[in-house]
Amino acid sequence: MTEITGKGGKLPSAVREFVLLWGNLGERWGVNRSVSQIHALLYASERALTAEEIAETLGIARSNVSTSLKELQSWNIVRTRAVMGDRRTFFEAETDLWTLVSRIAQGRKERELDPAAAALRQCLAAAEGDRSVSPVATQRLQAMLEFVEQTNRWYEQMASLPKSQLATLMKLGSGVSRWLRPRRGKARQ
Repeated sequence: MTEITGKGGKLPSAVREFVLLWGNLGERWGVNRSVSQIHALLYASERALTAEEIAETLGIARSNVSTSLKELQSWNIVRTRAVMGDRRTFFEAETDLWTLVSRIAQGRKERELDPAAAALRQCLAAAEGDRSVSPVATQRLQAMLEFVEQTNRWYEQMASLPKSQLATLMKLGSGVSRWLRPRRGKARQ
């Protein structure tokens, strides 16, 4: 596990562990470890931090911090904040979880699902015009495109719901799946 050995203020054990674990999770999700650790540090911080404070606290290069902060800002989950009487730039994380999750979901959709749908449309169009492509391959490309487009539609529907309705939907949890299960005596499809 990556150690946080900065010379700056000591992080409480629980925050330190959160930063390390969030960094590891971020890597599993395809996000650079430093980006994830900086996000975790800012999320847990009760005040905005400068890039220098972040670098010192996490024990990572200032250039890495700068690059990571730009990445987090591009996701719109970290913003700059001015502090009266201080010329340095301070950074703070979005702390409203609904806003945070919706921005991350929107970013992933734009960076992953939308390009996947465009690529699949291209491949399917090329496959349909090429007799050397088997009908099985064409059918599988069509099925994958339909799945990606359905996922996009589902995302759009969820994103358009007010937070209160999303929260209610989440609280229903497995109760919703009970409504979807076939009743006894009916065959599963």
